[in-house]
Amino acid sequence: MESESEHQPKLSPIRAFRLLHSGNMDPDENYTSLSEYHDYEPCLEFDDSELVQNTGLAPLPPELLDIPDDFIDETPSDGTIEENFEKELGSPKVYAEIATTSQEYDYFAELARNGAIDVVGDDEVGRRIIVISACKLPASKDLHPDKLLRYLMCTLDKYVEQDYSVVYFHHGLTSQNKPPLSWLWKAYRAFDRKYKKNLKALYLVHPTNFIRIVWQMLRPAISVKFGRKMMYVNSLQELQQHLGLEKIPIPEQVLEYDKMLASKNQRGGRRKEKDGGTTSGDEGQIVSKTGKCGLSPPATQQFGVSLQFIKENNPDMVESIPPVVRQCVEFLSRPDALETEGLFRRSANVTVIKELLRACNRGEPLTFDGEPHNAAVLLKTFLRDLEEPLMTFELYDEIIKFQTWSHQEKSRQVKFMIREMLPLDNYKLLKYIIQFLWKVQDRSCLNKMTSNNLAVVFGPNLVWPPTGQMTLQAIAPINALADYILENQETIFII
Repeated sequence: MESESEHQPKLSPIRAFRLLHSGNMDPDENYTSLSEYHDYEPCLEFDDSELVQNTGLAPLPPELLDIPDDFIDETPSDGTIEENFEKELGSPKVYAEIATTSQEYDYFAELARNGAIDVVGDDEVGRRIIVISACKLPASKDLHPDKLLRYLMCTLDKYVEQDYSVVYFHHGLTSQNKPPLSWLWKAYRAFDRKYKKNLKALYLVHPTNFIRIVWQMLRPAISVKFGRKMMYVNSLQELQQHLGLEKIPIPEQVLEYDKMLASKNQRGGRRKEKDGGTTSGDEGQIVSKTGKCGLSPPATQQFGVSLQFIKENNPDMVESIPPVVRQCVEFLSRPDALETEGLFRRSANVTVIKELLRACNRGEPLTFDGEPHNAAVLLKTFLRDLEEPLMTFELYDEIIKFQTWSHQEKSRQVKFMIREMLPLDNYKLLKYIIQFLWKVQDRSCLNKMTSNNLAVVFGPNLVWPPTGQMTLQAIAPINALADYILENQETIFII
């Protein structure tokens, strides 16, 4: 028969450690903690006795504790967001190195004013567009490349939780502002999985031999999946096939360079014509999506027109809500759709969205095939394609002052802008959308879409400047306003 001592609970490693060095235990410690009976169970955070730490003690003998020596120096994890996920995921140490080389943020404002990195509107499938212009990069002697990388990472941190695209205008990279090749590899390693996962496209505009050489050098170490996201784009006309250019801030240097390339291509095309070949007469031209072609749109069209046009051609429209908006919202209001994780943050199939858009403009009924992301992207596309933003151009200058207002001023100014300055049709549609988004954030425990996340997605689709090109400085107040409206919708929309 087994002795009674064999049934005694096994001491936890930390208690064994303390007993070894102190030789006795407090009377209260004679009572065994529940965790003592399970040597495989982690330290319970409510067990105060296990939080006591002694310093200057000798290493624990291996025969008493068969764990790594550095265990004693580690603080037990409490499972909060301070957890070192980069270490668990095997992220390179270079990430921490770059992230901590410069703690000052004064130079961020200067970089933002410079416009080297801009966050603009969404593309045709609802992905945020990050624009990097090499011609606006400061000289390496004036700004260490690590600081530039830190600024880029801080900018991307706000958007990497949703799908996004990056446009890199390579023209203008010179020996003065070109970073060393070793730093490029360091930068690639610094961008861990959270940055690469939701990057859907990287457009390299006007690539040169330098880009191709760098790509060939890094290619063996770059994953195949990431490589598929990179696209060489030789002209702005080619870029327009992927993105709408009217909202992208294209530097003047890049425009001039593109015209020069187009002129060369046209001269080459004329030579081919003389030899019996053909060429397109409008090659090299960039046609704006908002450009007028002289033909009025069909009465059934709902995308790319004004709210007034939709109202005039849909006399049965209820409460000034365009039919496409009502169809999307009613579909997304179903419980299974509302609880979809990443709703409004995930993109959809480009072909499907284009077909839905064409069907809507033809006046045909919409079928979402049970896919909430299709309806979500279509709703954002409708708002983004309006001739004038829902919050109107008139309010833009006031909106970008939002973060300078006091709490009392915010309440008064926002109510005045929305109730008094918005046209009635705009007011009714904004109220309809915001009240629906309140339902979405009410399920944020399931769909992960808090009011802040929804504001990041919808802010630039509700407000943009008359030029159509959003600056990085304007995004913060616009998103803050959208968040404020969502949080206070019950007191703002009283009628």
